[in-house]
Amino acid sequence: MKINIGIPKEITSGERRVAATPETVAKMLAAEFSVFIESHAGLASYNLDEDYVRAGAEIKATAKELYEQSHVILKVQAPSLDEIDFINENAVLITPLTQSTELINKIKTKTINVFALNLLPRIARAQSMDILSSMSNIAGYKSVILAAHHLTKFFPMLTTAAGTILPAKVIVIGAGVAGLQAIATARRLGAVVIACDTRPATEEQVKSLGASFVSLATSHEQSEDKSGYAKEQSADFYKHEQNIISPYMKDADVIITTALIPGKRAPLLITEQMVKEMKPGSVIVDLAIEQQGNCALSELDKIVVLHHVTIIGLSNLPSMMPVHASQLYAKNIWSFLNYIAAQLQSGTYDKSDEIVKSCMV
Repeated sequence: MKINIGIPKEITSGERRVAATPETVAKMLAAEFSVFIESHAGLASYNLDEDYVRAGAEIKATAKELYEQSHVILKVQAPSLDEIDFINENAVLITPLTQSTELINKIKTKTINVFALNLLPRIARAQSMDILSSMSNIAGYKSVILAAHHLTKFFPMLTTAAGTILPAKVIVIGAGVAGLQAIATARRLGAVVIACDTRPATEEQVKSLGASFVSLATSHEQSEDKSGYAKEQSADFYKHEQNIISPYMKDADVIITTALIPGKRAPLLITEQMVKEMKPGSVIVDLAIEQQGNCALSELDKIVVLHHVTIIGLSNLPSMMPVHASQLYAKNIWSFLNYIAAQLQSGTYDKSDEIVKSCMV
């Protein structure tokens, strides 16, 4: 049986990405899948219906029609409860997945096979499928661009006839994928950058990008789990971290926070008092906002000015760069789809495989 792949238009407000591009559609067809695209699914990322048709896809006029005829659904955002109603029994859904109990229960009632790509293991074989790293890279870059836009100063040092302009001072908290890209981007723009992380192993990476590293003096075992992600720490530890960061913040022009703990509330690293002590006109970009944020004053999907500091709590920064975000995301999805292609055909899944076992819900 030929498997039909369906790519619906994303319905989440503000979402401009799409789960397949004409390039990945061509790869799916070469692998003997059929591909259906909902009309205008790629419009916001400038992937037009005619581009998909040239690649060999078939355009479906409505989401209902697409879902009815698809065996596998590819999505950027977790499906809504209404979208679950459209998906066929025993169909396969490849998507990131939220921790919504209501959504999980509804998926179970439909006996849908879900592969949640945000649960991919951090192993070499899964790197080409890693949507979190791809999107974090974009978020790290865009966070600096947003900060530069809202900062009323230059980022680089300038020597002018009227005198010398000193470079902006940027602090990046958390040196994961997003943090490292933020460091690199801020350095490209000419800022002086300081980065800190709970994991000592990140010091070499930070310094290789031309930034200074602030050690938080934890051992490797204390700071990260077996997958390399930062571990949750005690309240006393986070208080200790605030005390280390606070003196640097007083002189900072921009602070970008990226500290996340998988499945947990983001650690609170910047208190209101610390914000009050920052220079007027400074900027904070809180990339942990979807997990309640690293800054006590961040507000989800809002830009606020409090105590003369601009605090940016916008989520889904990758959607602000939909062309490249869609390209990278679609390649990640295709890598996973290609990896399990034989299993899709047989309808049986190898739960002894670490990648399949980790993602399969």
